[in-house]
Amino acid sequence: MDNARRLPWLLTSSAASHLGDGIGKVALPLLATTLTHDPVLIAGLSATQFLPWLLFAAVAGALVDRIDRRRAMVVANSVRAAAVGVLAVLVATGGMTIWLVYLTALVIGTAETIADSAANALVPAVVGDGSLDAANSKLQACEIVGQTFLGGPIGSLAFALFAAFPFVLNSAGFAIAAAVLLGLTGTYRGRGEARPARLRTELADGLRWLRGHPLLLRLVVVAGLLSLVSELAQAQLVLYALDDLHLSDAAFGLFAFVGGIGGLAGAGVAPRLVRAAGRRAVVVGGILGCGLGFGGMGLVRSPVTGAVLFGLFAASVVAVNVVLATARHTLVPGELLGRVLGVWRTVVWGAIPIGALLGGVLTGALGSAARTFAASGVAMLVIAAFAFGALRRFPLGDESDSAAALMHQDP
Repeated sequence: MDNARRLPWLLTSSAASHLGDGIGKVALPLLATTLTHDPVLIAGLSATQFLPWLLFAAVAGALVDRIDRRRAMVVANSVRAAAVGVLAVLVATGGMTIWLVYLTALVIGTAETIADSAANALVPAVVGDGSLDAANSKLQACEIVGQTFLGGPIGSLAFALFAAFPFVLNSAGFAIAAAVLLGLTGTYRGRGEARPARLRTELADGLRWLRGHPLLLRLVVVAGLLSLVSELAQAQLVLYALDDLHLSDAAFGLFAFVGGIGGLAGAGVAPRLVRAAGRRAVVVGGILGCGLGFGGMGLVRSPVTGAVLFGLFAASVVAVNVVLATARHTLVPGELLGRVLGVWRTVVWGAIPIGALLGGVLTGALGSAARTFAASGVAMLVIAAFAFGALRRFPLGDESDSAAALMHQDP
């Protein structure tokens, strides 16, 4: 199968997976609010969903360098479909508690470490000689359309109709994502050795490689800080919408829908921005946009204005993510990509549960989720200044620079 025919299979699977995931990510916190309004417990749900990235991301990255990445995605999506299916039955029969919600989120998140790590590592093999910026933009568009543009409204409306309904749809999305990948023929192993090294050795190799390349090391620090600070507010989004903006459960999904429009716009314009201004400018400017979006949300009480500002945040963070994904795919050798990505995700996605819990505590201390959004926005402006200083000596935006030049800049 040629490269032009491979990418649509991956895009279709990603679209189905992200649609199911988006439905679940709206429905899970709504389900939690029927059981508790404690901001720490609400934040704890988001922390639980991302805790596996802190615990298992590095191991997952090493595993996807050992095994066929397509098969890993099939198995992981099948596990997620089964877990959410069980949740739907429990909700329908009235057997849910907040702790069962937590347990389901933990299982889904653990499978996600394999599914997403394998999907990211699969991109260069599927794209081949094609444009990585364009492919990563399309994948980001699938994520945004699925998780917020469609998944958010569908999840909230389905929950308003029947509490178990969104979880049935979520399970179906993961099942379809697994089934579609069966059409992607070929072998997608990270390397061909019959007897790979010990797992501990491979994990050390990925960490050593990242530590030896100052540009990627700076990028992972910037991404980790942005992840931590943005999640302070993100984990409180449902409380911000319901308590500060006084939206209904169904309207919460429409609020997220506007964020999806912004994210889709960010994915669409990111390659053009890179060509016009360079990757470094997109990273710094994107973080600045994130700060202005969240900071503004903390100061307004109009649902329309708040939604527009949320869209600004979404567009900005997606543009940053496109540049970061392309940097990883361009600079990291294919046989090390899973392991380096595992270290990256341990730092960046591992910061999410920490930020979520801190956000819950901060909301409790400040008295409202809106104030947490304001604090998060101010912190992101500081991160934008840090990123400008940390990346100013690196030719991140110069397309003529070779990967070797980018990797071996002196720190």
